[in-house]
Amino acid sequence: MTTIRIPAAGGLAIVADELGNPDAPTVILGHGGGQTRHSWDRAGHELAEAGYHVINYDLLGHGESDWEPDGDYSYARRAADLAAIAARARGPFAFVGASLGGLSSMAAASLGTMPAAMVLVDVVVRLSESGVDRIVEFMSANPRGFGSLEEAADAISAYYPDRKRPARLDGLRKNLREGSDGRFYWHWDPKFLIGGRPHGALEDLIENAGWTATVPTLLVRGMKSDIVTDEGVAHLAERIARLEVVDIGGAGHMVAGDRNDLFNEAVIGFLARVMPPVASEALREPG
Repeated sequence: MTTIRIPAAGGLAIVADELGNPDAPTVILGHGGGQTRHSWDRAGHELAEAGYHVINYDLLGHGESDWEPDGDYSYARRAADLAAIAARARGPFAFVGASLGGLSSMAAASLGTMPAAMVLVDVVVRLSESGVDRIVEFMSANPRGFGSLEEAADAISAYYPDRKRPARLDGLRKNLREGSDGRFYWHWDPKFLIGGRPHGALEDLIENAGWTATVPTLLVRGMKSDIVTDEGVAHLAERIARLEVVDIGGAGHMVAGDRNDLFNEAVIGFLARVMPPVASEALREPG
């Protein structure tokens, strides 16, 4: 695995982990809002082992990627970032996006960065407003940060009581940054919440987008999710001609974290059909 910096518009940089053979078909992993690329660590390694070139990136304003000085975290901006990332692919590429990463993937495809396949992880165009409000409320809380990792873990447990609280907090540390005051803050720019939730703009984008008729798309839904409803799935199915849906029991909105085994199996199985990896022997053959 190599950590790279990808130049983006405005002199900013996107930080990503790159895995696998760069000549293989590429899978671009985009995490959800408020997360970092480390939410995909296990999935990234399993995809690379399955024969794919993987780019697992921190969305702009998250993790180690730069923060947008003017707070421009619009769909157009995120689509431009994905175009810069996809330019590293030497062949076909697929978008795998959870929540905000999935919305960004749909925006990028609608604005001309055409993938060979797409995986949407517990995200549709018409999200449950009550579920979104709950997430925003959680993300907006604790603006003064946390005095310890334990405090942050308590906040997550209160928001998501169904997930077992980890005995060790090493993984949580990756989603926090330590301020000069010694307190811990979420590893994302608070400005990305200020502009509201312009999901209607995305709905307008996909109405006239060519990819919806041709790109094989998998929706992986957590059956305990309060974000994706049956109505939202039906609306998406009416617009994406080649949509497949996999329901993961026992998983909420954070599908990959809740049932990583079933999630990876579903995604790798889908990609193997619609964008098969190239055998390592073929990659070594000349010309």
